[in-house]
Amino acid sequence: MSDVQSVAEFLAAFCCSIFAGAAIYITLVEHPARVEAGTAIAAAVFPGSYRRAAMMQAPLAILGFVFSVIAWIQRGDVWWLIGGLLLVSVVPITLIVIMPTNKELLTPLLNKPPGRIAELLARWGKLHAIRTAVSCLALVIFLYLLSAP
Repeated sequence: MSDVQSVAEFLAAFCCSIFAGAAIYITLVEHPARVEAGTAIAAAVFPGSYRRAAMMQAPLAILGFVFSVIAWIQRGDVWWLIGGLLLVSVVPITLIVIMPTNKELLTPLLNKPPGRIAELLARWGKLHAIRTAVSCLALVIFLYLLSAP
């Protein structure tokens, strides 16, 4: 095993684990707490939370994918590529599937009824759970590959 391969495999799994950990935290802790605080508070804190998470998670998904491709090229095991593709798939999932809800939550909500805001927040939580599941599946693949002989 070359040093490049070892480093790429470690960094792919590392980036994925940070991404998945953050996604799990957002899905199971932050978003439910935000919603529990009430619609007005949840809507008020969403933009700042979203912006900060996006600045952290998007680079992690992309870097994890790049490192997984390097690991795949070095090792020749297609599972590194599959894990990387799962991880980077959260980017188009976000841009295509979740972005319409994000945009509506990020626009001024003064004229939206509280019921609509609650509906958007509930939809966002379900859609984010998809990102969480996909990143966790990628992480399971990477951890298995790191433990395999």
